Amino acid sequence: MADFNLTGKVALVTGGTSGIGRRQALALAQAGAAVVLLGRREAQLQEAVSEIERAPGSAAALPADLGDRSQLPGLAARAAQLFGPIDILINAAGVNFRQPIEEITLESWDRTLNLNLAVPFFLARELVPAMKEKGWGRVINIASLQSSRAFENGLAYGASKGGITQVTRAMAEAWSRHGIGCNAIAPGFFPTELTAPVYENPGLLDKLAAQTAIGRNGVLSDLDGLTVFLAAPASDYVTGQVIHLDGGFTAK
Repeated sequence: MADFNLTGKVALVTGGTSGIGRRQALALAQAGAAVVLLGRREAQLQEAVSEIERAPGSAAALPADLGDRSQLPGLAARAAQLFGPIDILINAAGVNFRQPIEEITLESWDRTLNLNLAVPFFLARELVPAMKEKGWGRVINIASLQSSRAFENGLAYGASKGGITQVTRAMAEAWSRHGIGCNAIAPGFFPTELTAPVYENPGLLDKLAAQTAIGRNGVLSDLDGLTVFLAAPASDYVTGQVIHLDGGFTAK
């Protein structure tokens, strides 16, 4: 029988204040994990922690600005002080400025590639030694439809999300022999802060729903099953994969 029980596991979820990260944190907590939510906005972090505790579940807030690279080396130790060493990392923090090519600046390019691509690797590398010591761990990155498709005003974001697919494979090649599964989820369109401009355009939203095989855009609860599967012992033989959670958008 497949094991989806996360009791005794500790998860760190970046971007835990809202959207995909917040929903994934809730799903992991409901499966039994103690969850550390990392983000910049302390009020929203506390709201997310309270939501999980009401579920009920175990959660704690870890305020940090991942855009500040100097914080990364100390995050593993800070996170471990809450529930113990991290077993599961979800890299859900991200940014998408949606700039036309002519308006992309060196600053916006660097911020996008840093948060979406560099931080997932360097943060994971800080946490991997403790996972190796246990002989078990999980890294779950967030890819995108733009990992394989080009979207208008998405050059920098698409570059970062194309890169995260290869980073995920390289992580798997390096760490899976130590019992650390490394995979990525590539969501379709879900209602989040990053997709707010899309959800403010009903015509575009309907067009995107029609592009899916299922005929609708995602709701946050659609994330639960795949998130728990990739975090749990049930996925012990799954690694180096990018799984599209998009209602069949990329199948058409």
